[in-house]
Amino acid sequence: MSANESRKPQEAEKTSQRQNKSFGQQIRDYGIITVASLIYAVAVSLFLDPNSLAPGGVTGIAIIMNRLTGVETGTWVLFINIPIIALGTWKFGLRFIMSTMYCTAVTSFFINLLSPLEALTSDRFLAALVGGAMMAVGLGLVFKTGSTTGGTDIIVKLLRLRFPYLKTGVLFLITDAIIVTVSGFVFQNVDVALYAGLVVVVNSLLVDVVLYGRDGAKLLFIISDGHEAITKRLLEELDIGVTHIFGTGAYSGKEKKVIMCVMKKQISPKAEEIVRQEDPAAFMIVTSATEIFGEGYKNIFSEKI
Repeated sequence: MSANESRKPQEAEKTSQRQNKSFGQQIRDYGIITVASLIYAVAVSLFLDPNSLAPGGVTGIAIIMNRLTGVETGTWVLFINIPIIALGTWKFGLRFIMSTMYCTAVTSFFINLLSPLEALTSDRFLAALVGGAMMAVGLGLVFKTGSTTGGTDIIVKLLRLRFPYLKTGVLFLITDAIIVTVSGFVFQNVDVALYAGLVVVVNSLLVDVVLYGRDGAKLLFIISDGHEAITKRLLEELDIGVTHIFGTGAYSGKEKKVIMCVMKKQISPKAEEIVRQEDPAAFMIVTSATEIFGEGYKNIFSEKI
């Protein structure tokens, strides 16, 4: 049996383990979805909807349709999502859509349940900031479970398959901006549209923070004659992984060891100080690492959000 053949059962087993969540994990995910749906509904019912802020997406369309027809916003969220969920079922399968259907139904229920309550603020600026932030938290938590809240979430997930280099927040910004622009014409109020646009900006920025974290790590390349001392201190004092890359100076022709290491951004100043202490003449490149897979960071087998 070849090495490739012997690896196939192992790879199939890993794939099966990734695809089939345990019952306990599913319960945990649905619990997170429920809490996230409530957070999202609070943002809509107690901040955005009472202030006529249509923050893009299906929620924005539902708020507009509520003003035009009098039908509750949560009900419109459910109605609009039906054909979109049908499309998602075709593309992602029933298992994925089951959690999305649950999330959509619970979100619609919470929105209608909270709608009779008085708005927490009548200041549209505050409503845009707080409402946009709460929507981002709700969306981010739902996305982390591998599900969506339906609507443009499914459309964004489809676009992510086609354009994986675009981040989720950017795609939301594009799709939601179109709907916000339409809301300006429907409400015939430029200020309302601008505040709704602020909701979209806050949401698109914070949803990436929830999903990906804020510039979570630093990547250092260090070229120094004192590489042994620097490596020893990085390992002992910072307890981080260090890799030596062998290189050759193009001008001098001398072989060199290049230190490569990645670390949480909070400890990068200490690493830079170690390099300065050991070799003030060292050549060092410090750059941001936005996504890292491996021990201490993301699981390499986790689904790309």
